[in-house]
Order: sequence, then structure tokens, then C-alpha cells
Amino acid sequence: MLSRSQGGHLMRIQTVTAAALASTMLTAPVWAEDQLPIVDEPLELTIHMHWPRSQGYQEDYPVELAARERTGIHLIDATSGKNTKDNNEAMNLLLAQGNLPDIVGGNRIQQPVNQYGPQGAFLPLNDLIEEHAPHIKAFFDERPELRQAISAYDGQMYYIPYLPDGKYGRAWFVRQDWLDQLGLEQPDTVEDLYAVLTAFRNQDPNGNGKTDEVPYFARDWEEVLRLLTLWDARSSGSDTYHDFYVKDDGTIAHPYAEEAYRTGIANIAKWYDEGLIDAEIFTRGSSSREYLLSENLGGMTHDWFASTSGYNAALSETIPGFDFAPVLPPKSAGGVRMEEHRRIPIKPDGWAISYTNEHPVETIRYFDYWFTEEGRLLSNFGIEGEHYDLIDGEPIFKEELLTNGRPVNTQMYEIGAQIYRGYWMDYRYEWQWTAEAARKGIELYDAHDLLVDQFLGVAFDESEQAVYDKYWPSIQAYMLERQQAWILGSGDVESDWESYMETLNKMGLQKVLEAVNSAYARQYG
Repeated sequence: MLSRSQGGHLMRIQTVTAAALASTMLTAPVWAEDQLPIVDEPLELTIHMHWPRSQGYQEDYPVELAARERTGIHLIDATSGKNTKDNNEAMNLLLAQGNLPDIVGGNRIQQPVNQYGPQGAFLPLNDLIEEHAPHIKAFFDERPELRQAISAYDGQMYYIPYLPDGKYGRAWFVRQDWLDQLGLEQPDTVEDLYAVLTAFRNQDPNGNGKTDEVPYFARDWEEVLRLLTLWDARSSGSDTYHDFYVKDDGTIAHPYAEEAYRTGIANIAKWYDEGLIDAEIFTRGSSSREYLLSENLGGMTHDWFASTSGYNAALSETIPGFDFAPVLPPKSAGGVRMEEHRRIPIKPDGWAISYTNEHPVETIRYFDYWFTEEGRLLSNFGIEGEHYDLIDGEPIFKEELLTNGRPVNTQMYEIGAQIYRGYWMDYRYEWQWTAEAARKGIELYDAHDLLVDQFLGVAFDESEQAVYDKYWPSIQAYMLERQQAWILGSGDVESDWESYMETLNKMGLQKVLEAVNSAYARQYG
């Protein structure tokens, strides 16, 4: 985080930056789509790019080299925290050094950028976009609610986000071949699901004579919390785990402090104790899906449509009849059928222009390039003729890229496409490697009213941010510690509930909720 002295320094340079920006905007030409390159002579801009797949920006990405040739802008890596995968730690290191690179990008930059942007660390983008970024402007003019969602408390945009495309992300998958083997129907209610998972545990659906089946598993342990929805509770209000959510009355609450949560956790703990949930749910990690399915052990999960459906083709030869099928969410105890996870329209990832940047107009025009048709194809599909072809106006991946056995998204990351720059995802990229079973599953989900509204986040003012920073980290840590303990059987949520809620309130939960609701009311009216 910035020290008090560093914060004061940023406040002092804010007026200098504003003056320099204003003078630059008066003389720079207005961007037009065909005005490439952006600069006559090559221009180097330094960048911090810290994200899960790479702690640094690779200057030889094929996508970077293509963009460099077209725009004249060269991005030079200046990433802090390359020795850590923790983006918060990397951002703190970056801010502590004071002298920021020209562009700050990567994972979860929204909160620090919106916090320190009004103090002068990052340039406000509203006027820059209005004057020099017609494609970005057009996007947000059509989606004003998204501009509203990413703006800081002063009404300014300080970063260009990664903008996902599409509606559906994760779904419920069940071993249809196991259901057929046991003469069972797909579960329609939470009671049906309990019966199905119990049968998976007891009736040897994999036929090896052992009680080794794992009825419910998840490669992200947080996905065990999706079961909360089956008792009309929530696990999150967005595609970020453990997030706040918008209640029916329009107020913001946290799911782990609501009455329905108590019932949900009690039932999850019961299912865990009965062996219906993977005993290693908290420790098995990201390899659990690959291992449990390939070993013919896993029965059900909640995971991404595209990647999960791919196992049918991958395992059909080694496990005869293997069929991992997407199914509708079972109806909850209250009779509600809902899918809590959906693709959020904006991410807290993207990039911003720092106060040290001496070329803000050229930089915003560079950002705008990625929203042109050419730039969007480059950021989503790679290099035309090498990674994809345009056929009747449609970008179609090369056959060898789709059939070489390697995940398409991994191949894109390696060339600098689909990375956490500020860009607009094109769902056609993912649809091409979505198996037919998943496509049918998406159509099934689309035929029902399953999705719930999302909490798109808030931008705190300084006093709200101070409250959030003071109380929320320790509150969330306590929530997750008790959550895991209850599921594993170390304590009982029913008997512990009153003291749990008293502790949360003593820790400042109500103060945090007041801050979040205050920011939400200001931001969304």
C-alpha cells in the first residue's frame, strides 16, 4: 500500500498531471480506425503485467509483435513482484516504489486503481476516452451500467477492464453412465440429489468391487459451497468467491452472515460426514477433476461447461461408456432452480495509465486499438493465417490448434492472446472448442430462467475504504476458518451460530455492510 508520504506526493503531482494531460489533449489528433500506426516513430511504454498465468509481460509474444508492427507502440516489461504469484503483494510492491511504469495492468487492479486514482497515481480516463478512444466510448455508451460499475467514487474511470463475453460459465455435471448403470434418473430436487450421491457411494457404479467412488468433488474447493444454493442460501454474489450479494430488497449483504447459510452449511457438513463429498475437498486441488474422472472415481461436480465436457472425448476409449453430462441445477429445498455462477460482464482485471506516463493520448489510442475489429480479433484469436483463418467473415481456428490435445486457452495465453489486458472477449473463441455435449447443456440452461443478478462491485470513497480495510480482511478470514471447521466437523454450526454472529458484529461486520451499502447507493442510485 502507499505510505502517507507517498500518498501526499501523489496528491501534489495530481494537478501537474492534469495540466500536462490537458495541454497534450489540445494538440493531439483525434483517433480514427484507419489511422495506423498510432505514432510515426516507435514509442516505448513500460508496463507492469502481473496475472495468474505469467508474472511479467513477455515482449516477444507473437500478439505483441503484431500489435507493435500495426501501432508503433512497443510495450517494455517493468513488472514488480515477479517472484510472487500473489497479485496483491505484487501491486503493493509496485505502489511502494512510487515511480510507476507507464501502464499498470493485470489481475484485480480495479480496487487499488480506483482507490489511488483520485489521489493522482493513475490518470482519469473519461475525457481521454471521449476525445481519443471512439471504440471504447462506443462500447460503454451502449452499456452505461458497466461504465457506472467500474468508475471510482469521483465518477472517473481509471482503468479499462477485461470484458468477458457470453452468459454461462459453470454448470452441474453428473456421470450419466453411472445413473444408467444404477437405473436412476437425473436428480430434479435436492432430495433426489442426496439419493443419487448416496447411491454413487454405496452401489459400486464403477463396477470394481470397491467402495472408492467420490460422489461429489470439485477442483476448486470453493465449489463445494455451491451446494448452499440447494438450501436457498448463497455462496457469492458474483463470479468471485465469497463476494457480497444484492438481496431482493436492493440492499447488499454477505451470504455467510444470513440465516439460510446456517441451514446450508449444516447440510453440507452432514453430506461430508456421510462420505458424499470428497474427503480431500480442501486439499486435493486443481488436479482433482483430471484424476478422479480418469480413474473412474468421480460422480458429480460443478465446473466450466467447455473444459469439463471435453472429458467425454478424452476418456471414452479408456472408460467404456463414459458420459459426464451437464444437468439442470436441482430444485432447492424451497423449490427454486437456480444457477449462481454466470459470466460477469466486467472483470477487476485490465490496465490503467499511471501518472508518470508522458504519452497519455498515444496510450489511450493504443488501448482503443484492442477494441477495433482488428485488435479484438488479435487479442482473442492470435495471428490470422497462423492461428486462425477468416472464413466468410468468421474467425475459425486452425484445425491443428483444435486437435493437438492441448487446451486452446493455454495455447492462446502462450502467444499473448486472452491475457489480462483491457480487452473485449469474443465468445466465438470459446465456442469453437466447446464440445457438443456442453453446447447442448448451454442450450438446456438457456431454456430455463436460471441466472441471478450479479453484484458488480463498488468504488469506495476514502472513509469507506478505510472502514473496509480496517475490518473486512479479518472478518473474511474468520468466516472462512469457521466455514471449513464446520464442514470438516470441528464444531457445529447450529450450536455455534449465535456466538458466530456476535463475533462478526464485534469484529465490525455492520460497519463494513454500512460502507458497502453507502458506496452501492451512491454508485448505482
